[in-house]
Amino acid sequence: MKCPGQDSRYWKSNAIYEVKCPGCGTNVEFFKDDTIRKCKKCGHGFLNPLMDFGCASYCEHAAECIGNLPPELIAQKNDLLKERVAIEMKKYFKTDFKRISHAMRVARYAEYIGKHEENTNLAVILCAGYLHDIGIYVAKEKYNSTAAKYQEIEGPKVAREILEKLCANSELIDEVCDIIGHHHHPRDKETQNYKVLYDADCIANIEDNHKDKPITFEKLEKIINKLFMTDSGKQYAQKNLLK
Repeated sequence: MKCPGQDSRYWKSNAIYEVKCPGCGTNVEFFKDDTIRKCKKCGHGFLNPLMDFGCASYCEHAAECIGNLPPELIAQKNDLLKERVAIEMKKYFKTDFKRISHAMRVARYAEYIGKHEENTNLAVILCAGYLHDIGIYVAKEKYNSTAAKYQEIEGPKVAREILEKLCANSELIDEVCDIIGHHHHPRDKETQNYKVLYDADCIANIEDNHKDKPITFEKLEKIINKLFMTDSGKQYAQKNLLK
C-alpha cells in the first residue's frame, strides 16, 4: 500500500506550488513529493524547501517511497534520529530528572567535542551520549547495583531495542551499542567516536562528583590531565572546570 502522504489521491490544492530558484529567481513548479527539481532557465538543481521530510527522514522504506534520498535529506535523517533518540531516552527515564540531565549534558558536551575533532560521526556520538547509561535500571533490578560494569552488560540490549524501534541503520546501531558496552573501560585502541563520548561523560561525571563533594583545584587538574582522550575534550574541561 502506498503511503497516504505520497498518494496523489489524498492531495489537496496546496500539493503543487511554485518556488523561486535560488540561482536566478525563476519560479519552479514542485509537486509535494518532489525532493529535487532543476530550473528550466538556468539549470540549477535544488532541494524542495517546502517538502515535509518527517517520516521520510527515518522510515526504512523512504527510498522506495520517494526515490533516492539526496545528501541533504540523509543529513536531516541523522538529525531527526538524534532528536527522536533524546525523546525516547526521556520517556525511558520518566521522572528521573537526574539521569535525564546527565544524559543531556553528556550529549551536549559530546556534540561540542565531536565538532572540534576529526573523523567523527555526530549521529553515533549523540545517540551514544543520550543512551550511554540506559542500562542502569536493568542493572539495578538484576544485580541490585548500578555499578558501571553492570550498566555496560545491560545497556547495549536496551539501546538496541530503542534504535531498532526508530529504524536506525544497522551499522550505527552496532557502533553505538559497542560504545555503550564498554563506555567506562577504554580498550587499547579506540575509535574517535568512542573517545569523544568517553571525554564527554568524564566532564559530566566530574561535574556531578564535584557538586556532591567539592574537589580541590590541584586534584581536579591532575584528573583532567590524566583522564581525557581527545585534545578538544581536555581543553573544554580545563576551560569549564578549572575556574
